Amino acid sequence: MRKAACCTAVLALAVTAIAFAQARPDFSGTWTLDPARSVMGGGPGGRGPGGPGGPGPAGPMTVRQTATELVREISRGERTMTMAYKLDGSESTNAMGPMTSKSTASWNGEQLVIKTVRDTPNGTMETTETWSLGAGGNELMIVTATPRGERKMVYVKK
Repeated sequence: MRKAACCTAVLALAVTAIAFAQARPDFSGTWTLDPARSVMGGGPGGRGPGGPGGPGPAGPMTVRQTATELVREISRGERTMTMAYKLDGSESTNAMGPMTSKSTASWNGEQLVIKTVRDTPNGTMETTETWSLGAGGNELMIVTATPRGERKMVYVKK
């Protein structure tokens, strides 16, 4: 009797863990920045950091996500920057122009939190991005906390 109860408890935990893992949002897709609904340093639609890689709004962003990794590509004219993040909380290293960043990505419920540290000419910079989906999965919001303040970028799925 005890053995059956123990097996039932283990099975219930396994089913719960699988259901929890499946509840993670999938950020995959091609996304276009909505400047009117974004706050990028200068108020809604204002000039300011438009995402990793420099000032101003970026072109389309493509995100590919698997169970273990999230890869994002941001286009700026002829340049495309690719960054990959391991989704198990271990460190990921990405080139950001002449600089290198080290990031960890972890889940906070249905939100993905990416913490990044990089050395800049002005010292070490730390940022925290919080990714979430809205509007039935057709809207991506990335809130970035930086030493200079917070910015919110709203993307719409193409």
